[in-house]
Amino acid sequence: MDRKFQRKIEDFTCENCGSEITGDGYTNHCPICLWSKHVDINPGDRASICQGLMEPIALENKSGEQIIVHRCVICGYQKKNKTSKEDSFEELLNITF
Repeated sequence: MDRKFQRKIEDFTCENCGSEITGDGYTNHCPICLWSKHVDINPGDRASICQGLMEPIALENKSGEQIIVHRCVICGYQKKNKTSKEDSFEELLNITF
């Protein structure tokens, strides 16, 4: 199985908050509510059969970068994703407490 990142430029409607999101090929969560979706086995492959929503459950600091921890509400899979400058500051604060 190839673990190399596969860039996919995709727009999407957030299934949690309904926001219309314009993707840039690196977009992996909604910048409005921070929720994600369990679509990949390896980054960008869209091969996961789960398709569950992934709740932002924690914020970590790794080498000065903020990382969102997501957990799938269906299967429990956890994944870490970098924050982006478009992410809601208020929502980032909400997952730190």
